[in-house]
Amino acid sequence: MTYAVRYQQKSKTLNVLSIAGVALTLGLVGCSNSEQTDTDGTAATDTQDIELLNVSYDVARDFYKDYNPLFVEHYKAENPNSNILIKQSHGGSSKQALSVANGLQADVATMNQGSDIELLEKKGLVESDWESKFPDNAVPFTSTIVFLVRKGNPKDINDWEDLTKDGLEIVMANPKVTGNGRYAFLGAYGYGLHAFNQDETKAKGYVKDMLKNVKVYENGGRAATTTFVQRGIGDVLVTFENEANLAATDFGAGQVDIVYPKYSIKSESPVAIVKSVTDKKGTTDAAKAYLDYLWSEPAQQLAADLYLRPSVQSVLDKNGDKLPPVETFRPNDAFGSWDDIMGTYFSDGGVFDQLAINAPQ
Repeated sequence: MTYAVRYQQKSKTLNVLSIAGVALTLGLVGCSNSEQTDTDGTAATDTQDIELLNVSYDVARDFYKDYNPLFVEHYKAENPNSNILIKQSHGGSSKQALSVANGLQADVATMNQGSDIELLEKKGLVESDWESKFPDNAVPFTSTIVFLVRKGNPKDINDWEDLTKDGLEIVMANPKVTGNGRYAFLGAYGYGLHAFNQDETKAKGYVKDMLKNVKVYENGGRAATTTFVQRGIGDVLVTFENEANLAATDFGAGQVDIVYPKYSIKSESPVAIVKSVTDKKGTTDAAKAYLDYLWSEPAQQLAADLYLRPSVQSVLDKNGDKLPPVETFRPNDAFGSWDDIMGTYFSDGGVFDQLAINAPQ
């Protein structure tokens, strides 16, 4: 069975998740109470049915597919009179944020760049102090940008500078619409600044030469992986570490290798409660519990098992074999606030458009 077919089948099942022994009531919005009756006809304890919608970025589907059953089991143990159903929506991070801003009734938003949560904050959907509601500035795990190459690394790709080689074909997500693509672009730009002692002109020259080699800009990180692995297009995929490892150990096993650059960008995956929705539905407490549990040891270990870098240091330290040390920089430290980044680099006519030949719109 091809990865594309399995991917479609997985996507069809994500909206209905169940745990053995836990009754999950479908088709509910928010919370409702139902009265159970014992066999002798007397009323038993009321049960509460809760439904949460998690709107997230595309390559997070593998994590939340496994996280949701963990959380449901935990929540049921803590709240035996409640039945909880978690629904998922995945796509390009910024498109997902726009969908929520335009009315998609998300209880929680789990994105891969701060600007997507900030958009919801500006719309009044997320509280202004959302970063302080959870540990680590509401970032339960991080990733970094690496390179996925063909088995044996025939093009001899070892670091960022090799991406400018003549005749090389690069596949990456579209920086205009996806967090994956933006981190890839900013990772290249940050490398240029690092390599050329903060010389903007030389850094731009490097990035322009790299972007000349981009063969395909895909509309999401997972779509870029499919193009590279399944369709066999390109010599190197520039993507998140967790996505590259999934390809190397699962659907692309034996076909690809991972190359770690010496210096790369840290990608942060912030989470927030969409308070305007949860207050209306009565699901605020459940939504907070759902996000709180991301910092539990089982959830943090699951992140590490899927090659996401846990924010809990003790769990990260235990998984150093699969998550090797990489010197990274935060985009906000190098380029300013996300408002500044989006306006300067990814707005129409911004730096990306200036440097990319046939920049995607």
